[in-house]
Amino acid sequence: MSERPNTPLLDKVHQPADLKHLSDHDLRKLADELRAEMIWTVSQTGGHFGAGLGVVEMTVALHSVFDTPRDKLIWDVSHQCYPHKILTGRREQMLTIRQKDGLSGFTKRSESPFDPFGAAHSSTSISAALGFAVARDLGGDCETGQGDAIAVIGDGAMSGGMAFEAMNNAGHLGKRLIVILNDNEMSIAPPTGAMSSYLSRLYAGAPFQELKAAAKGAVSLLPEPFQEGARRAKELLKSATVGGTLFEELGFSYVGPIDGHDMESLLAVLRTVKARADGPILIHAITKKGKGYAEHKPDRGHATAKFDIATGEQKKAPSNAPSYTKVFARSLIAEAVDDPKVVAVTAAMPDGTGLDLFAERFPTRCFDVGIAEQHAVTFCAGMAAGGLKPFAAIYSTFLQRGYDQVVHDVAIQRLPVRFAIDRAGLVGADGCTHAGSYDVGYLANLPGFVVMAASDEAELRHMVRTALEIDDRPSAFRFPRGEGVGVEMPDRGVALEIGKGRMIADGNRVAILNFGARLKEVQEAAERLAQKGITPTVADARFAKPLDEEMILQLARHHEALITVEEGAVGGFGSHVAHLLAEKGVFDSGLKYRSMVLPDIFIDQASPADMYAVAGMNAEDIEAKVLRTLGVEIIEKRA
Repeated sequence: MSERPNTPLLDKVHQPADLKHLSDHDLRKLADELRAEMIWTVSQTGGHFGAGLGVVEMTVALHSVFDTPRDKLIWDVSHQCYPHKILTGRREQMLTIRQKDGLSGFTKRSESPFDPFGAAHSSTSISAALGFAVARDLGGDCETGQGDAIAVIGDGAMSGGMAFEAMNNAGHLGKRLIVILNDNEMSIAPPTGAMSSYLSRLYAGAPFQELKAAAKGAVSLLPEPFQEGARRAKELLKSATVGGTLFEELGFSYVGPIDGHDMESLLAVLRTVKARADGPILIHAITKKGKGYAEHKPDRGHATAKFDIATGEQKKAPSNAPSYTKVFARSLIAEAVDDPKVVAVTAAMPDGTGLDLFAERFPTRCFDVGIAEQHAVTFCAGMAAGGLKPFAAIYSTFLQRGYDQVVHDVAIQRLPVRFAIDRAGLVGADGCTHAGSYDVGYLANLPGFVVMAASDEAELRHMVRTALEIDDRPSAFRFPRGEGVGVEMPDRGVALEIGKGRMIADGNRVAILNFGARLKEVQEAAERLAQKGITPTVADARFAKPLDEEMILQLARHHEALITVEEGAVGGFGSHVAHLLAEKGVFDSGLKYRSMVLPDIFIDQASPADMYAVAGMNAEDIEAKVLRTLGVEIIEKRA
C-alpha cells in the first residue's frame, strides 16, 4: 500500500473558511497537496477520478473567493466533486466513498450543507443555480440568507439540451448568476457535435499568456472602494473576452477562455466577477481531465477500481464469465454482419454500453449523439421510420430522461426502435441515482411495447436476436451491470416466441416466477427450500409484456402459492401479473399471491449484494418469503 502524501497545508484546512487565511502562493501549493491527496485516496477506494483531478485548482479558487455554503456551489453531474468534499470537512470520510454507509460518489444534500443541490445526471446545474438566484432575490431563505449561485458545468454536459433551456431563461431573467464552463474536451467519452467544435474554435487562437495578463489587468483596475459601478465592470470583463458570441446572444457576459490550472488567473477572474458581475456571466475555463496523473490515458481516468499509484495497475478480481455489456455488443455485431440495416445509437456512453466495439466494426452505422437522450430516442424513431433497424443502447437510469420521446415519438407511432437497457436493477457504488428501478414500469404500461429481461447472458443473446426480428412495434430488453452467471453460450441468438416464458424446474405447492437476473438467486432459494422438504416450481417469464398468460394461469391454478420476483419497483412485472390473475378470477380459488419488488425507498450505495439485501431480494429473502407465504415459519416456531 502506498504511503499517504505529506500535506502540511491541507492538514490545516477543515472548512472552506480556512482558505481565507492563505496567500495566493499558499493556495497554489494547497492545490498540489489536494491533488496528491485525491490520487492517494482513490487508489485506496476506486471511484470517479479524472474529472476531479481536472478541477483541483478551480475547486480551491472557488472556495477561496466565494463564501460557501452561503454562496451556492453546484457541480454538474458531480463526478468531479471529490476535491470539493475533501475541502468541506469530509476528508477523513473519503476512504468510505461509494461504499455502504459511506460518502456518496456525488454531491448529496443530506450529506453536507456544502452540497446545496444533489447531482448525478448531467446538464442540471444551470437550472438549479438559476433557481437559487431567484430564491435569493425573492427572500426564499430569510434565516441564513443566500449569496451567489455558481454552476460548474462540463463541456460534455453543456451539450445537453437542458443546459441551453436554462441559459435561455437565465438570459431572459437577467439575474446575477455565475456559470463556469469546465472545458476539458473530454467527458466520459470524447465529446461530439457542433458544440464541441464551437468551443474548440473559441480557444484555438487565444494564448493563455494574453488572457492571464488581461485577468491581472482587470484586478489592477479595481481600486477600493469601487466607484464606477456596473458599467465599468462590464467593460472590464469584456477586456478578457475573445468572443463567446453564442453565449452572449443568450444573454450572458462571456469571459475567457482562461487556463483552469493557472491559480493566478483563476483567482483574478473570480475575484473580479464576484465584485462586479450584475447579471448572468459565463467563465470559460480550459482544463485537463486527469491532470497530474491520468491525462494521457484514453478515458483520462474517468473511473477506476483500486489501483497501484506507481504502476497504475487496477486491482480487479478476475472473472470467468463475460460481462452482460460485452455479450450484448458482440451479439449485436454478429447480427449487423448479416443485416446492413442494423444501426446503433449511444448517448455519450460508447464504452459503458459496449458500442465502442460496434463502432470499431461499423463506424458509419454507430452514432454517439452526446448527452442527449431525448434526441437519441427520436433520432432512432426517425431512422426506424426510414427503414433502418436502430438499437438504442442506454442505461436504464438515463433512459428516464427521454421518456416523453419514448411515448410520443416511438410508442404512439408504433415504430420498431429496439431499446437495449443496460444497468438494470441495483448497480452498486453509484447508488440510487444510477439504479435501474423503473424501466419495466414505465415501458410495460405503453400499448404495443414488447418488454423483455434477460435472466442470464445466453438469454441476452437470444433477446438481441428477438428484438431484431420485431419489426412492427417497439421493444426493449434489460440486463444488469457486471458479469454473467457463467452459463454455456450459444454461437448465435435464436429468436424467442413473443410473450412465451420457460419452465426451469417442476415442483409442487409453490411456484416462483422470475423476471430478470434474479433467477440465480431464485434457484439457490429453491435448493435451500428443498432441504426443508419444499420443492418449488421455478419458471422464467422472459416477457413482462406481453405476458405468458397460459403459463402464469397454469402456475396459479396448480399451486397453493405463486410468488413473482423482479429487479424493479412496484408497478412493473408483478403488478401486471396481479392484474391478470384478478381479471381471470384466480384469486377466488384462494391462491396466495405475493410479489417481490424493490422497496419503496431509495437505496444508498453499497455492493450490489448489500443493496439487494436491503431490498430483501437475495436467496435467503426469497426462501423466507416462500416460508411465510406457506405458513411454515409459524409451524416451526410453535414446534
